[in-house]
Amino acid sequence: MPTWKSRGLRGSTLEELINRSNERYQELGLALIQKIPTPITPINIDKQTRHITLAYFDQKSTVDYIGVVQGIPVCFDAKECATTTFALENIHPHQVAFMQDFEKQDGVAFFLIYFTSLNEFYYLPYRKLIEFWERAEDGGRKSFRHDELDISYTIHSPGESGILIPFLDTIQKDLEERE
Repeated sequence: MPTWKSRGLRGSTLEELINRSNERYQELGLALIQKIPTPITPINIDKQTRHITLAYFDQKSTVDYIGVVQGIPVCFDAKECATTTFALENIHPHQVAFMQDFEKQDGVAFFLIYFTSLNEFYYLPYRKLIEFWERAEDGGRKSFRHDELDISYTIHSPGESGILIPFLDTIQKDLEERE
């Protein structure tokens, strides 16, 4: 079973930005999206600070966020990438399977990727992820490069109305391309 140590805090800044964006979307009545906690069992707890220093995951997580945007179910996972090449090992098969099932139910599944070296947020539709995923399964690259992505899915931050990562426009773009 995987364990959690300092790795569990990676991406916490990105998730905080997403959480604030989701709160603003809810205030504006545009969406209701919630963070899905990953259940853990603590093994070591620092008695002075009462912080968990070692734990294991109780079960495999599915995605980081799930909710609804004006009647459309959405789920997504947030990932950070320090370079311009994203390693697919950062995405787990059970996440891909969950997203596939979610899309079969007419939901919208995607990844929000923060390319830290570029200071750029990117919306990766599930259908594009699957192209990269299947390429890797067929013996090809086990990653994708930033220059392989459709730049029209880049999210420009901050957005209007105090939204730090305004991803609803890219969901709309994703939906329009499905029609």
